[in-house]
Amino acid sequence: MAGNTFGQAFRVTTFGESHGPVVGVIIDGCPSGMEINTELIKHDLSRRRPGQSRLVSQRKELDTFEIIAGVYNGKTTGAPLAVIIPNSDVRPGDYAHLADAFRPSHADYTYFSKYGHRDHRGGGRASARETAARVAAGAIAKSILKKTGTEIKACVSRVGGIITPGDYREWDFSLTEKNEVRCPDNRTAEKMKACIEAARKKGDTVGGVVFCLVSGVPAGWGEPVFDKLHAELAKAMMSIHAAKGFEYGSGFAGSEMTGSEHNDIFYNDGKKIRTRTNFSGGIQGGISNGEDIYFRVAFKPVATLMQKQKTVNAEGKEINLEGKGRHDPCVLPRAVPVVEAMAAIVLADHYLRNKTTRW
Repeated sequence: MAGNTFGQAFRVTTFGESHGPVVGVIIDGCPSGMEINTELIKHDLSRRRPGQSRLVSQRKELDTFEIIAGVYNGKTTGAPLAVIIPNSDVRPGDYAHLADAFRPSHADYTYFSKYGHRDHRGGGRASARETAARVAAGAIAKSILKKTGTEIKACVSRVGGIITPGDYREWDFSLTEKNEVRCPDNRTAEKMKACIEAARKKGDTVGGVVFCLVSGVPAGWGEPVFDKLHAELAKAMMSIHAAKGFEYGSGFAGSEMTGSEHNDIFYNDGKKIRTRTNFSGGIQGGISNGEDIYFRVAFKPVATLMQKQKTVNAEGKEINLEGKGRHDPCVLPRAVPVVEAMAAIVLADHYLRNKTTRW
């Protein structure tokens, strides 16, 4: 199976399955002599873990981790880092009825078509359990970025048809960890929570949007052709389970504007060159321009429903299927730290790549 590695200067490779013994990550390119902030890894893993509220999967994982290579006396050696996260609350029996069934809108059929053999226990590699490894790597990437002054903050801006009001510059991101939905507006969070609860009680699911703001990135990060910074962010975000859409800056709304409305006019604030507006989303020509980078990631409703659905089995026979086990009625609250992690991985990679572009 190819395609398990992301990045160039900061290379992240994840491994493991949903109901195997562990999931984990190998990070190559982490600079030597860096102190590992284990508390940040714990914090971000706790934000992603299941079982943290009634709004998410009730699988009980502590998401403890162990760094088994690449660190000596608390500092990185420059060798590959290896982190493992044990799977403790595995219930493979919950998935016995799926051994030969293809769940609607899951990767069951496509995995079977490609490999002729699949791990049906929670989806194996197709499970969002894999994102625990990404979050661990993202916390290490955040430690690299800290010295640059880069800060990454994500939140839930939409659940179903409920949208956080106002412009992101008006939101209070400190509120995102003070409600179960991770929305920067408490009144909107209550409406979102009710929407998710209503879907859960019906055995249904609901999707939404995660908004991410990156501040403190200097001008000059990114590559001008195939590795444009926004293209790398798009690939990173669209590799997250259940992600269905990505837009940065003005996004699709920019297509409705004229050039005179959309152009970001440059000016000198006395310290550096700035832009008066930021429809570009902090990136021009694939390279950061020093303004805020902001983007949105759309997530679909979870495909596993606690309702009967028609599908087919491996023999092509039509069958009835009903979801069992522990599943998220909405991925949005747990997707927030995953979006942050993938943004951090992209930016750490381009920060390290940018260090080699000048004498």
